[in-house]
Amino acid sequence: MSPLVVVVLGFAGLFALIVLHVPIGFAMMIVGAAGFAYFVGVAPALSIFGNEVAANFSNADLASVPVFLLMGGFASAAGLSADLYRFADAFVGHRRGGLAVATIGGCAGFGALCGSTLATVGSMHRIAYPEMVNRNYSPHFAAATIAVGGTLGILVPPSIIMVIYGVLTETFVVDLYVAAIVPSVMAVLFYVAAVQVYCRLWPEHAPRGERADWRKRAMETFRTWGVLLMVLVVTGGLYAGFFTALEAAAVGATTAFAFYVFRGYFSVADFMRIMQETATTAGLIYVMVIGASVFNYFISVSQLPSQIILAIETLSVSPVAIIAVILVTYIVLGAFFDEVATMLITLPFVMPLIHLWGYDPLWWGIVNVTVVMIGLYCPPIGLNVMVMHGLVKNVPLRRIYHGSLPYLFADFLRLALLVAVPAIATWLPGTMK
Repeated sequence: MSPLVVVVLGFAGLFALIVLHVPIGFAMMIVGAAGFAYFVGVAPALSIFGNEVAANFSNADLASVPVFLLMGGFASAAGLSADLYRFADAFVGHRRGGLAVATIGGCAGFGALCGSTLATVGSMHRIAYPEMVNRNYSPHFAAATIAVGGTLGILVPPSIIMVIYGVLTETFVVDLYVAAIVPSVMAVLFYVAAVQVYCRLWPEHAPRGERADWRKRAMETFRTWGVLLMVLVVTGGLYAGFFTALEAAAVGATTAFAFYVFRGYFSVADFMRIMQETATTAGLIYVMVIGASVFNYFISVSQLPSQIILAIETLSVSPVAIIAVILVTYIVLGAFFDEVATMLITLPFVMPLIHLWGYDPLWWGIVNVTVVMIGLYCPPIGLNVMVMHGLVKNVPLRRIYHGSLPYLFADFLRLALLVAVPAIATWLPGTMK
């Protein structure tokens, strides 16, 4: 069989295993090992597992993933996400759509502490959704705001998915975090603008709240000192060059644990739950990364990426047009898979093209994360919307999609700007060299 036929059969087998509910990491290992064995032999294929397991478990950047997860677990248990939400609510909650803006701000702040979209959705659902509904916000708009705001967890540094991207593409993780700063601010501002547009179109869905007095604002500002300390220690230490990603994660987890204990939230049962959830999520991520590495061997030995590059070079199509097709593909895949799986499946084919056209891997990392964010809440599926619908079963799914439309338009505009002006992502890292 030709290499193309083998790869097509491999992808068919991969999707068949996924449909059969085989975890995607194991599915990629099985298909990758079988495909590599077809081209090279069984013994070399089996040796991959030992090599890749050792390589990934000894990777310091990848080791920061479970520690960042632990930091997010302790921060959530310590009530830091609630502090962020109350702080934002005290200053903007009295404006029309103010609670939605506070939710976006809370999601961005908590995303900086946990780096996970689903953790952000779960945490902000418990905090923000009841408050918004109690103040007569439309339930579908409240649910959509949390689902969309949760996507900020993979863009605002430190982001777990950026660590994985950096490991797989051999890009310096701290540079990726620096490159994400301006796009993260853009994302928050664009979402705030989307809230204002929505409130003009449907003002009854987001009524004004009571204005907080300056005493309450001062009190809520004081309460957020823990969050500010963590952000200063973790992100400040990273950008100043004091810490590596792993060291920053360790310092952040220790700080979050201190708040968890000294605020009186600590219990043995809760601590064991956080440790179990962290271990489970970290294990899944490691399995997926190892599976992707094995799968990449199969794709590389098939020479298919090289053939794709040669075929594209013979076409009279601009790189921008090809990138547009890739971005649409990402949005479609993001509707069916989580953010990590979407990235892992596509990187072996996409990165050779990015290098061929001379684009900066930092820029593509931010674009990649942005387009995956859109896929997480874009109809007809969108993982975040599905999760949010599961948490608020009384809100029809189509209504949540309706509430997310202004955010979707804002994200498409932001994505277009990122593609048209790569300096949005590359300027800040360039100033630090």
